[in-house]
Amino acid sequence: MRPLDRCLAVYDRLARHAASIEPIALLLLRWWVAMAFWKAGVVKFADPSGTSYLFHDEYRVPLLSPDVAAFLGTWIELITPWFLGLGILTRPTAAFLFVYNVICVISYPDLWPHGLWHGLIGSDFADHKVWGMMLMVVIARGAGALSVDSALDRWRRRHRAG
Repeated sequence: MRPLDRCLAVYDRLARHAASIEPIALLLLRWWVAMAFWKAGVVKFADPSGTSYLFHDEYRVPLLSPDVAAFLGTWIELITPWFLGLGILTRPTAAFLFVYNVICVISYPDLWPHGLWHGLIGSDFADHKVWGMMLMVVIARGAGALSVDSALDRWRRRHRAG
């Protein structure tokens, strides 16, 4: 067997196995991002005065008063992670959290102390960049087989056929 044929055979085997781990990979991506947002929401909920301080003095949320932004931010971070983690309305939830993540970065200038452009290419807010990329994967690929969305889809197909 020629070296190129051997390489292609190895590639084919890897591709078959990669497809079998996709549901687990998507589940881990969803959980990772969900836990990050949920923990932030728990912190905000547990310390209302600290949250109020942050939204009045640190964060610069566009178009919303600090009190409304604090309330919405807290509850968004407490509710949407459950949808993402369980895989309920996954693509819309991931898209919503992607936009929310962008707003968080724009609203907190301390994440990019050398200017927004430096922050976008630098490492001042690495977590937010990673979460954004993870959410883009979920938006592109969907929730995967290990999700409520997938279970409901399977149930719908069975009941349509029967």
